[in-house]
Formats: sequence, C-alpha cells, structure tokens
Amino acid sequence: MRLRYDSWFVPLARVFGVGPSSSTIAVDGPDLHVQMGWAFDAAIPLASVASATAIAKSPLGRGVHTRGNGVWVVNASGTGCVELTIDPPAKARAAGFGITLRKLTLSVDDPEALINACPRV
Repeated sequence: MRLRYDSWFVPLARVFGVGPSSSTIAVDGPDLHVQMGWAFDAAIPLASVASATAIAKSPLGRGVHTRGNGVWVVNASGTGCVELTIDPPAKARAAGFGITLRKLTLSVDDPEALINACPRV
C-alpha cells in the first residue's frame, strides 16, 4: 500500500522532500507506519485504530496539515482517502514536532487494503 499522489503534485512534492520515494504506508508488526518524507512520521498501534472508513469528500490541500484537536490529514491526492479514528490517541511527529493523533485522513493507492489491515474495523 502506498500514499496516492496526483500526477500534478509529484514534481512539487519531490522539490519539498515529500515525494513518493520518501513516503510509506505499511503494517510493521503491531503498528501501522505512515511517513511522508520529513514532514510526517507515525507508528500507530493497529489495536488503537477504532475505525477505518473510505471517505468521498476530497481534502482541498495537499501535504501534511491539521484541523486542530488531534485531527490530521496526510495526503498527496484528493481521491482514495481513508479516515482513521484512533482511540486511544497515538503519538506522531509532524515537521519534527511531537503531535497527538485522534483522527488521520490518508490518501492511499488501495483504500480497501488499508481498511482491511485494521483488525478492529
């Protein structure tokens, strides 16, 4: 499973160090590891993923951004988005700063694979 990139965004993402070659979404033992270059890094315990849902509403921006209160978006596309509800919240890093994740929306190349990787769903 990989982060989904809109073709127009790839060159810009590479310039900023968050391109496809520096991004990962993978199950690593008991954790879901999510990385977007230097801008975002999280190891979310799969046992903490309370729900994983495909969403049709497209985030307008691209990159790593927050809506506040532990709600984060890591996307390089407006399609293929999955929203994870994380309970208990998980720790992560955004731009080198420690953050708390309560919800995380990801743009992924295979939304069903991500949903199926979350055992509590």
